[in-house]
Amino acid sequence: MDYILLIIAFRFLQTHEQTKTHYPEWKGIFLKGFIAAWCFLVIQISFSSAEPILRWLAHAINLYLIYAAYHRDVFSPLKPYVYAFFPIVVINILEDFTELVAPGFYDTWEKLFGTAAIFAWIWLVAQFIINRKQRKALEMERIKAAQQELQYKQSQKLKEALEIQVAERTAEITAQKEALELTLHELKSTQSQLIQSEKMASLGELTAGIAHEIQNPLNFVTNFSELNKELLEDLKAELEKGDLEEIKMIVSDIEGNEAKIIHHGKRADAIVKGMLQHSRSSSGVKEPTDINELADEYLRLSYHGLRAKDKSFNATMLTEYDESVGVINVVSQEIGRVILNLVNNAFYAVSEKKKQVERLGDRELSEKYKPTVWLKTIKNKNGIEIRVRDNGTGMPDAVKEKIFQPFFTTKPTGLGTGLGLSLSYDIVKVHGGELKVESQQAPSEKAEESWTEFVIFLPN
Repeated sequence: MDYILLIIAFRFLQTHEQTKTHYPEWKGIFLKGFIAAWCFLVIQISFSSAEPILRWLAHAINLYLIYAAYHRDVFSPLKPYVYAFFPIVVINILEDFTELVAPGFYDTWEKLFGTAAIFAWIWLVAQFIINRKQRKALEMERIKAAQQELQYKQSQKLKEALEIQVAERTAEITAQKEALELTLHELKSTQSQLIQSEKMASLGELTAGIAHEIQNPLNFVTNFSELNKELLEDLKAELEKGDLEEIKMIVSDIEGNEAKIIHHGKRADAIVKGMLQHSRSSSGVKEPTDINELADEYLRLSYHGLRAKDKSFNATMLTEYDESVGVINVVSQEIGRVILNLVNNAFYAVSEKKKQVERLGDRELSEKYKPTVWLKTIKNKNGIEIRVRDNGTGMPDAVKEKIFQPFFTTKPTGLGTGLGLSLSYDIVKVHGGELKVESQQAPSEKAEESWTEFVIFLPN
């Protein structure tokens, strides 16, 4: 039995995972021990005279293996071997020692030793089964751990690859962002230049109108000043004569002329101030403004500005101001720009319509068509409306849908930036209002049926 234990022990040690993984060089030694145990077993069976010596040799080897497995750190995973083999080894040694030292006692208790040996073998088999299950469980855990480690390594590689992709994408997005920011900056700069260009264009049109407007009060001031000069000379002559009645009449005339000079001087001053307000950037501060007066002023400035550029231009201006509109809080120069843009477009439309009618060569139709622009203000419960209507060329639905888009224009190249109506729309929106358009387009031979009307709504 002792060499059978050795055979089992050496086989166990040879096939153990600890030996395979960490100490493969011991595998050969355990194999030699396995073979030697078989040889000793054969000798023990064949030569009964050598059995006692071989038996105690087997006991010594078994004890050494148990001692080595229990006390040496390299064999610490083999401690289950100690727990499995120790009982059967101890019982065999005690049995042989008792038989050798006290044969009588051994004979009395031989069955007890046999029973103990049976239980020791049962313990050995049970420990092997348990150990085998544990080894399988540990092997499964090891395989699972290896798989998890492999998955972890794969996930790490994937993570690194994703981090590289994220870094590349981030760099790409950053570059795109910088390019977009640069483009946006350039667009804003271009937009500012275009808006300033549009303002300067409208200022140029205003200047022509103002030049004509301001000439009238200046002519009045000049004429009445010359008249007062003549009256003063007459006054001197009458003073020498002492004709009090005539003197009083002359002084009365001078006073009347001075009042007219002051009136027209103030009129010229108001026109100049209006021009300065229009040329300045808007402060954005709303002030009480007489809408009827503002609309009338910009209507006349627009008309005279077009007349200054084109002496052949002529149009009828019809106004209908609702006196109940009164004064409302607006940024006057901004709303003035809106009215100016709409009236300019209206005059341009009737001018183009007149040219189209004349190109037809129909004298009766040409005489029948009268270019007309209507300016009307209306008070309602929610606010006020400023309506600018013309009997010009009209516009199709496709044009109406785009009319307020930036840079969209129906004028020939060089005559418009396409920003006037877009800016007007934005100004009205900032005031909390609304800018709408209605239009009808008819053939040139039915000139009276074409019209366009812009409606500005400003809340109270």
